[in-house]
Amino acid sequence: MQLLDGKQIESVPCILEKKWQYDAFKCFKEKLSDINNPFPCIPATIGFKLNHFRYVFLGDPRLKETPAELAGMLKKYGQKSKSFGHYTSLIAIFHTPEDLIRKYTIEDYRLLFWSLLSEIRTLDEIEWPSHIPRDPEHHVWEYCFGGEQYFMYCATPSHKKRRSRYFPYFIFAITPRWVLEQFNLKIESANKIRKNIRNRIVNYDKVEIHPDLHLYGSEENFEWKQYFLSDDLSSSSKCPFSFFHISNNEKVPKHKDE
Repeated sequence: MQLLDGKQIESVPCILEKKWQYDAFKCFKEKLSDINNPFPCIPATIGFKLNHFRYVFLGDPRLKETPAELAGMLKKYGQKSKSFGHYTSLIAIFHTPEDLIRKYTIEDYRLLFWSLLSEIRTLDEIEWPSHIPRDPEHHVWEYCFGGEQYFMYCATPSHKKRRSRYFPYFIFAITPRWVLEQFNLKIESANKIRKNIRNRIVNYDKVEIHPDLHLYGSEENFEWKQYFLSDDLSSSSKCPFSFFHISNNEKVPKHKDE
């Protein structure tokens, strides 16, 4: 299993071992490069166009070996991410069999998403960063692995109205915090782009902008709520990650504010 870039996949399609993998990449390319109906996240479309993304194709997310596969690739990505470009993200696409598509609801996918994040945390060889609180209800909490902070995005085959969170395969887009920090350095430009992103969401989705979308660090923001958005305007009352932490008996250092 290896990290691949888009140019590798397009120039040497046989580098992908299975047909579903190439189909998934083709669907992803179409979604990120659609001119007539542009994907809302402008930095993501730039990252795709500049070939800053790295791709990994993983097994069925329900299989017991899949978390270890994801943990290994996220570790490898984190070690090299700063050499991939300012708009990089790790695109993790899971094999999504027909029975998974047929049986799983959005809530099933939500639990699967958080279960995977919890399981790969138990495989992390690096301690949770001391400056990030362990409680997801803290406004500066975000997911960490390998000593790096990440924004997690999940899309599923079950999202229908919120098309920005629909994809025919179960997929994670994992973006390092340093990428987002660099984006925010140019305040005027970043604010303009964020406004354009929200305008695009209005045109792209068949439902209103989700009320959980806020800026990282603001007191009304909870990152975990943005990772997996519902197909409507509803929101989870408690982060499943807290439950899985307790279930796995994970010991995370306390934050200075706790």
